Amino acid sequence: MSLTVAVQMDPIQTIRIAGDTTFALLLEAQRRGHRLWHYTPDRLSMQGRRVTARAEALTVRDVQGDHFTLGAPERIDLGACDAVLMRQDPPFDMAYITATHMLERIHPQTLVVNDPVQVRNAPEKLFVLDFPELMPPTLISRDKAEIEAFRLEHGTVAMKPLHGHGGAAVFKVTEKDPNFGSMVDLFATTFKEAWVVQRYLERVTEGDKRIILVDGVPMGAVNRVPAANDIRSNMVRGGAASASELTEREREICATIGPELARRGLILVGIDVIDGHLTEINVTSPTGIRAIERLGGPNLAVAVWDAIEAKIAARRPG
Repeated sequence: MSLTVAVQMDPIQTIRIAGDTTFALLLEAQRRGHRLWHYTPDRLSMQGRRVTARAEALTVRDVQGDHFTLGAPERIDLGACDAVLMRQDPPFDMAYITATHMLERIHPQTLVVNDPVQVRNAPEKLFVLDFPELMPPTLISRDKAEIEAFRLEHGTVAMKPLHGHGGAAVFKVTEKDPNFGSMVDLFATTFKEAWVVQRYLERVTEGDKRIILVDGVPMGAVNRVPAANDIRSNMVRGGAASASELTEREREICATIGPELARRGLILVGIDVIDGHLTEINVTSPTGIRAIERLGGPNLAVAVWDAIEAKIAARRPG
């Protein structure tokens, strides 16, 4: 099967290919003979029912600094493509939401990965609340009195902006932290949305596991351990990655959420688990594929493309 695939992503010039999941997907797509187009979200347009992008034909190589070749920009009809990968990084802001509305117009005739309606309806720190039995106690609020009551009940907490990403602005707030008032003021000034307040999990120092699910099935995992003097395990924040197998509890978590991920058309998902507690379900631009392969695991880009090709084949007549 040879497909025409458009990839909506951050500028390919800026990515670090050693850890970039989108690049892993591009390499595997090219290996399979798919035709690739590259464009950034600001070049997405809609007129009537027609959704287009100014895109460049793309070839890729696994060589940092010489990892791509782009053709001349052309205006392409995304509705004529077989698939569109929506892979730009957050923030999950109004620009991101607008892009989901535009891509919704062509899906599922053109398969958009992940389903743009479900991406819009599954903000990563809110969707997870559909499974409270799998989570640590969690409050979504910007009301200081509510947050103080939550701290009184649960002690030390982690605070972060609801639509934050990459570990930015994640704080540990102790039960009697003298900086609490100033932090609430800072958050209120900086972030318009509500905040996530979660009982702090002390065993985060042992790792925050990223598990990759493809069409609802767990396929691989990497454990990310925070750097010294940091609570954030994100690799972009200095977290150290190590190979990891799933525990029985983690398999239980995946078995619980997997059918809902598949039902929603969320083909590529990364969940975060700390000490047996589900903390996030990442559906916008989840990462981890290259780290898993680098540490001796499978190349999960293969599983992702197998799933995409199967869905496209099932929709074709005959």
